[in-house]
Amino acid sequence: MVCPNCGASNDDNAGKCVQCQTDLPQAPPPEVIPNYLWQAIVCTVCCCVPLGIPAIVYAAQVNSKVVQGDMAGARQASKKAKMWCWIAFWSGLAVSLICAAISIPNIVRTRIAPNQSGVGSLRTLNTAAITYASTYDKGFPPSIAALGPPAAGRTPDADHAELVDEVFLSGKKSGYIFTYSAGERDAQGVIYTYAIHADPIMSSTGQIHYFTDQSGVIRQEIDRPANAQSPPI
Repeated sequence: MVCPNCGASNDDNAGKCVQCQTDLPQAPPPEVIPNYLWQAIVCTVCCCVPLGIPAIVYAAQVNSKVVQGDMAGARQASKKAKMWCWIAFWSGLAVSLICAAISIPNIVRTRIAPNQSGVGSLRTLNTAAITYASTYDKGFPPSIAALGPPAAGRTPDADHAELVDEVFLSGKKSGYIFTYSAGERDAQGVIYTYAIHADPIMSSTGQIHYFTDQSGVIRQEIDRPANAQSPPI
């Protein structure tokens, strides 16, 4: 570097002239151009492959342009790499949200699907109760046990009508607990009403609770026991 005051030659990194001690002008620091190569690779792999490829291409051009001394071209390539990184990121996020919006309802329906077996069991019990009432002169059954099969070798009767399988006798079936409540007997010992609650054994079965009675209408509630005032299904 030539001193502007005395014309002496100095090192490029010298702060003062070796002859006259005049402050020498400092060379500007080398221009640093950001390279978005890693961001482009991440966006391509994790977000949106088609839109991430241009980001990688432009990011790769940055170093090439710098080596060639084309700083304007390097700056332009860096800006384009950044732009395509953002495009790939937001496009990938949008696709993820759309996929979630499509898949979540299917997951919910899959989770609720086991509840349909609870509805089927209530229909079976309603049919059995009506059949019992029309077969025996006692009205509706006093318990679920009265609808179950008789002991081996015995014929069905009012105490064991053989209208449901023995699985119902435990009060549990298809992930639900069934609670049967018979109404009061009249003077002749006839039962005219009954109520059945079906509640999930655990949350994995579902969160829908059911209720039915002698009307045959099945009602439901979400996250709480159903009753005669609950909405019908």
